[in-house]
Amino acid sequence: MGQCYNSGDFKKYFNENMQDLGLPAPSTLFDTYQTAIGTALLLGETLSKLGKGATMGELVGATFGLEKLKIAAALGAAGYTGAVIGSIAVASGRSLGCGSRMADMFAFVPQNNLQFRGWNSFYAHNPKVLDRGNKSRRNFGLLVRSSPTLFEYA
Repeated sequence: MGQCYNSGDFKKYFNENMQDLGLPAPSTLFDTYQTAIGTALLLGETLSKLGKGATMGELVGATFGLEKLKIAAALGAAGYTGAVIGSIAVASGRSLGCGSRMADMFAFVPQNNLQFRGWNSFYAHNPKVLDRGNKSRRNFGLLVRSSPTLFEYA
């Protein structure tokens, strides 16, 4: 397999995936694979502590280092966290592995210790997070804003 990675591709593909989903992705929290994984781990851990129904505003208020996510404060934390982890998988798959498949997601999440309650159901019910060809991708961000409990599979 040939290498597809070029310097800066991860950030480009991460931002592109989040934008396609209609969700904000502040810089510095997701610029590199390593910082994105660290941010996702913090989101997942905090979401687990706060529980079902938490908003991003509550996650930001309960942590240090996520101040830039205040722009997403009104969003449901479960949907946003799922979108972030999915976007990391898409970006790493596209930049390092020449693309990714849904099956890759089910290996990627445990391999990087990014599990959250109901994560496998989240991706099974929301393939649009990973599928650039899905026509309803842009609606995802609208649903995260208006109906955050749709993404709580716990």
